[in-house]
Amino acid sequence: MTQTDKVLSRKDGNVGYIIFNNPERRNAMSLEMWQACTRLMGEYAKDPEIRVVVLAGAGDKAFVAGADISKFGDERSSEEGVKRYNEAVEAAYASVHEFPKPTIAQIRGFCVGGGMGLASCCDLRICSEDARFAVPAAKLGLGYGYPGVKRLMDVVGPSFTKEIFFTARQFDAMEAVEMGLVNRMVENYDLESYVKSYADTIAANAPLTVDSIKFIVGEACKDELKRDMKRCEDVVTQCFKSADYEEGRTAFMEKRKPVFKGR
Repeated sequence: MTQTDKVLSRKDGNVGYIIFNNPERRNAMSLEMWQACTRLMGEYAKDPEIRVVVLAGAGDKAFVAGADISKFGDERSSEEGVKRYNEAVEAAYASVHEFPKPTIAQIRGFCVGGGMGLASCCDLRICSEDARFAVPAAKLGLGYGYPGVKRLMDVVGPSFTKEIFFTARQFDAMEAVEMGLVNRMVENYDLESYVKSYADTIAANAPLTVDSIKFIVGEACKDELKRDMKRCEDVVTQCFKSADYEEGRTAFMEKRKPVFKGR
């Protein structure tokens, strides 16, 4: 996949960060940025030191403000180009939505179109007071496929999903809270430190327990016949058989903070 400085990554302890770095265009996404997102998420999935991933936008104007229209002539001017672009977008969404560890969208400013798609793929969404959300497909005459609609509906429910698409308008941060689109809204100045503290809190907990809950909730969201109930049982059994379970009990009795190893 293409290397690009438009998507950056860094590690902070057990937390991995992906930063969409196109601030002059409000972090609008190009083909190479979608591809880089997929590649970096794949690297974090294999990294045993990473327990949580935070997705954020560079600058103070946007998380991700949709697709980079300036690239359409190069990337989406032919049927083959459109197909390649759409496949890259869906691969990036899948890399976030199916990521086996917790993910957090750190949302400041505009979260529009593809940005909403990425945010709805994350497990948690934390936004600043100045965040603005929209899916303007109906203002552009665009179709929006089942996977993206389903992911958003799993977050906010059918009625709010319809409102978001029907109106195609911008929703402010408080409305996002009311819809259940975001888990927390914080003051603008506090967003980075709040998300860091939140991510560090999750990363300090027993990884097998946290990851098992992510898997089980994901299975519960599927149609009943598609759920892997055996795996749900197995991940719980793995927790009880783990050294971390012993460490958790011992630390509790010794009145100290546990040190979990993920095994």
